[in-house]
Amino acid sequence: MLLCAPIVLPFSVDTTIAFKSKIESMKPIGFIGATRYLGRGWQLVRQPGLRRFVLVPLLINVVLFSIAGWLLFNQVFGWLSEWALFDRFGDIWLVEKIRQILQFVIGVILSVVLIYIFTLLANIIGAPFNALLAERVELHLTGKSPTTDPSMAFLIRSIPKTLRSELAKLLYLALWSIPLLLLGFIPLINLAAPFVIFAFGAWMFALEYIDYPMGNHGKFFKDAKRALQQRRTMALGFGFVVAVFSIIPVINLVIMPIAVAGATALYVDHMSEQHTVGSEKS
Repeated sequence: MLLCAPIVLPFSVDTTIAFKSKIESMKPIGFIGATRYLGRGWQLVRQPGLRRFVLVPLLINVVLFSIAGWLLFNQVFGWLSEWALFDRFGDIWLVEKIRQILQFVIGVILSVVLIYIFTLLANIIGAPFNALLAERVELHLTGKSPTTDPSMAFLIRSIPKTLRSELAKLLYLALWSIPLLLLGFIPLINLAAPFVIFAFGAWMFALEYIDYPMGNHGKFFKDAKRALQQRRTMALGFGFVVAVFSIIPVINLVIMPIAVAGATALYVDHMSEQHTVGSEKS
């Protein structure tokens, strides 16, 4: 009778399960899966250890979006309602319909552009605080921080880099805004312009917020853009839900810190390992 010695594996079953779980979490997710991360951000910013890092970004967003709301409803919409360009042809039904369509299309375009400009402005002012929030969220999720600096030192040290990234985003937005705005004045094509503008806004929101966790690992805006170009569906899903909530009054006042936390969770779950590998190769 042959006796077989028990086989001792060099790893435990629990380790194998954990490793498999990690691999599963790093798989690319689709549009719908990415939209859930804004809700994840809402859960994170309410955690006791993270609440105090939300305060400054929240205050910045409240002030700037209050100004944006006043401009939008009292200035932009007032200007559109006073259009007199077609008044002399007001009795012609077709001309009146054309004016209504143009007012709607340009109103939507200006609303999206204004909201994103103020979001970008809020992020320029609050960039170091958003980077600090992203660092604390990553520490909360993984137990590891991308920096060994104390909070205040990290905040100060991150200012030049975050401002550089925000200016790069501003330039990127400016280069795309002119051709996108021109779509609103091209007959027939202008009917699709609001949807194109909104899709671009979703893309920009994804770039805006995923840049914070990546920036904490030494990456720049161009690196975030390259990484999301490889995961466009995921990026558009997350950016879409952020864009939707950014145009809802009151909710848009608190969206910035929630989006930062959600983007950091998205980065940790689905991008950090790829990013680490890319860093080692570079």
